[in-house]
Amino acid sequence: IFGCSHIFDHAAKDNQSKYPWAQNVVLIGLLKVIKGRWACLPLSQRFYLPQKAINAKSDNMRVAGKVVSFQTKLQQAVEMVIQVAQHFAGVDIIIVCDSWFGNNGLFKPLRTKLGNFVHLLSRLRSNTVLYSIPKIGSSKKPGRPKKYGSRLGSCAEMAAAFMAYASTYHVFLYGKYREVNAYSQIVMLKTLKCPVRVVWVFRKTQWIAIFSTDLKLSVEQIIEYYGARWKIESGFKEIKQDIGSSKSQTRNAQAVINHINFSIMAATIIWIYGSRLENIPERRHKVKGRNSFAFSDLRHIIAKSALSDDFHAVCNQTQLP
Repeated sequence: IFGCSHIFDHAAKDNQSKYPWAQNVVLIGLLKVIKGRWACLPLSQRFYLPQKAINAKSDNMRVAGKVVSFQTKLQQAVEMVIQVAQHFAGVDIIIVCDSWFGNNGLFKPLRTKLGNFVHLLSRLRSNTVLYSIPKIGSSKKPGRPKKYGSRLGSCAEMAAAFMAYASTYHVFLYGKYREVNAYSQIVMLKTLKCPVRVVWVFRKTQWIAIFSTDLKLSVEQIIEYYGARWKIESGFKEIKQDIGSSKSQTRNAQAVINHINFSIMAATIIWIYGSRLENIPERRHKVKGRNSFAFSDLRHIIAKSALSDDFHAVCNQTQLP
């Protein structure tokens, strides 16, 4: 099967293989609020093919009989974002991603190609060192001015220091408004070589640090946007289970690529259909703590409409001579 290899699974449980025989897909999507809930509309995808498998010239690493060239996941993500961004010239683009992608390997080539219109919103690692904003003084010392101020400490050290100064914010998070304790500060980040707004979010026994290169975003927006990032993970579940991509029986490269492209297109069309509905769909299968409708509810509405008597009035099948 095209694209299959032994892929490291960082989220594997104790009773699961850390190197399953699977496909690895890099996907970008549009995070959008639809009828009061966040959703991820898939826009583009690439199969990540390990360099070891490509060098071995494995049959399932060939497209149209030719061995493909290796690309890292960051290179694939940059290529897809640039292609999509060309359709939104002059509009600020916020890239929301996890800490694996939230580094200069993604940010620098995007800034080089798209300029200051692109911003990064991600999670900081606990050992990331932060620096103060350099003071602009009247000193006439020789040499270029400082890019970074004094060392403030690691992300974990600053979290311990700021916990007592956290404020309570009213944030739309995971389907409803919640009270969130957080503290914010603008600092310099050496990994990105630019100022960022860092938001420490404190829970009872845990904390996380989120950053944004867009300094205009509020604390509430940064927390809400990063919380919406989980819908990217839900999008994979929708494509694999609801659309049925995981049960595909295609094997050769072109058939596999076509299948996943049609799958993500179907998922996006379903969400667009949901955004055009007059009323908010009801959730058919009630789950404790979840009041918003699910992706499967939209599929059910579309199926019901397709089987109705007046469906042909909307989708006329009469062929013109």
